Amino acid sequence: MSELLFDVSLMREARAKVDRTYVAEAIPSDAEVYRLVDAVVLAADIQRDKDQFRLVGRVRATIELVCGRCLEPFRMPVDEPFDVLFLPHTGAPGDDEKKIEDDDLTTAFYSENVLDLGQLLQEQFYLAVPMKPLCRDDCRGLCSICGTNLNTTECACTESWQDPRLAPLRTLLKKDD
Repeated sequence: MSELLFDVSLMREARAKVDRTYVAEAIPSDAEVYRLVDAVVLAADIQRDKDQFRLVGRVRATIELVCGRCLEPFRMPVDEPFDVLFLPHTGAPGDDEKKIEDDDLTTAFYSENVLDLGQLLQEQFYLAVPMKPLCRDDCRGLCSICGTNLNTTECACTESWQDPRLAPLRTLLKKDD
């Protein structure tokens, strides 16, 4: 069994503790969104209530993102708490459209008495990624003309573009002079 899977049938008590450290390569990641750069530390308490399992804990790691302004990679520490309720998977969901409720965001499903901790970790990393990742708050980005990274180099470009649709109005201004 993979180290990312937790077999709940082996739980003898109503509570269990999970303290695991995974190498970055063991965790599924999405290279287009983030990349894990060091070990992932998972610490969680598992509470069993019949066939429901509640995991409350914290995940710590460092992820690499691409800055939304300058396109340079940068590292961001992740230290995210989580509280997820695992319910047994009861079959394929219906075709009916359903509105997502707040409780649905903290609910996951398991099957065959196995909790997928890899999926849980991946979801926590997705939630930690900001909508617009920035390498720093004062990132100057790229020059819109030459593409130079303005954080590292000054460029001599000048913004001289003029909207061609306004050319007829400029001729009117010149006539008045």
